[in-house]
Amino acid sequence: MAPPRRGNAQAAAPVSRGAAPPQPAAGLGAGLLRPALGPLAAAAVLLAGGGAAVVAPPKAEAQLPTSTSQVKNAKALLRYSLPLQNKPLREIQFQLETISEALRVPGVKFSDVKKAVGRSEKVLRKERKQILEAVPAQQRAYADGLLNQLDAGLKEFDVINENKDRQEVPIIQQKLLGIVGLVEEAAVKDADGRWVVPFSVPAEYDAMPQLRGRATLKMEVKIKDPRERGLDSDGNAEMTIVLDGLNAPVSSGNMVDLVQRRFYDGMEIQRADGFVVQTGDPDGPATGFVDPKTKEPRTVPFEVRVKGDKLPLYEETMEDVGRANEIPVLPFNAYGTLAMARAEFEPNSASSQIFWLLKDSEVTPTGSNLLDGRYAVFGYVTEGADNLGNLEVGDVIKSIRVVEGLENMTFLPKEEPAPAPAPAAEEPVADVAQAEGGPAAAGLS
Repeated sequence: MAPPRRGNAQAAAPVSRGAAPPQPAAGLGAGLLRPALGPLAAAAVLLAGGGAAVVAPPKAEAQLPTSTSQVKNAKALLRYSLPLQNKPLREIQFQLETISEALRVPGVKFSDVKKAVGRSEKVLRKERKQILEAVPAQQRAYADGLLNQLDAGLKEFDVINENKDRQEVPIIQQKLLGIVGLVEEAAVKDADGRWVVPFSVPAEYDAMPQLRGRATLKMEVKIKDPRERGLDSDGNAEMTIVLDGLNAPVSSGNMVDLVQRRFYDGMEIQRADGFVVQTGDPDGPATGFVDPKTKEPRTVPFEVRVKGDKLPLYEETMEDVGRANEIPVLPFNAYGTLAMARAEFEPNSASSQIFWLLKDSEVTPTGSNLLDGRYAVFGYVTEGADNLGNLEVGDVIKSIRVVEGLENMTFLPKEEPAPAPAPAAEEPVADVAQAEGGPAAAGLS
């Protein structure tokens, strides 16, 4: 069964602050959802509040094997989600990604590592021209330089294999995958180096904040009493988050807009139960972001792109349209997957409440859990994800900042012109500064 959103009166959810929560039909629902559990997760997760039973749903019947169905690394998922049609480049990526499986074998299975590196070298040698042709002419010199680095790195990898240097294998693997990722990104950008989103969102969302590309966020959380929890930490937990506006432009744009408004700064972690970490419920009766101009709650449509589709699905879940067993481009595979929370029966009720999943694909494999296609994923924690497991209710988000990709924001609501200030002779300077820079003017109310 799907657990209640934050604020619902059910025992398994934290009690909401302020006035009685609105009904789901009112738009925002009653609080944050605890996402429904898959058959394996149901046995492993203890519900907060105790006593609540979890009924395991029937096992999905769809066949799952795909190139991404068991990929758990957040950076790998972001590489696979790029709208790239270059087969040679994808083959090199795939071969290098498979080394992760060899690393799971005690002592490293060097024969498999050697095969993957050799196949990558062969593809690069034979298909280099085709790889470069996929990159805009103005960016080919840059991409060619990256391929030179890749070629040199693969030769270095050969030496590491010969020396059976187990320590260096994962290091150089990730280094080379980073280079491959940069070439792939160049292939899906235009001549000026700007992201090319291969679709337009429906016209009714044109006035909403949208991220037309990707953005990187830095989040810092202050952990209360880290020593009492047995943590070897100064209490500062830092994470890097990548938002994917190539596949979820509206959800990602909503998050960037809220970050720019400093909406999450100073907000507490409101749920941390070993299954998810969540936040985003502001103080007061509202359970989501209230637009300071309209004084109304802002909600975003449900948004998920199914693998193979040109456009995302909007307003209906994959289950609603009879595609529950298909695979979303952004799956709940990685520890630290970021998604929108919403009312249980209102897919378009998401606003500012977000959650990070604390399980990986071994517990919730793609296509066989009740998260994929039912909750809108729009990003992943790419650095510092382990910190999520240390967070508890009451820890405070010190700040979230956009450190890269703000230029990819479009369709931002235009700010109303500020009212003309009173004559300077009759208003103290301090009061004018306060009027122009207060919470309402900054969009923080």
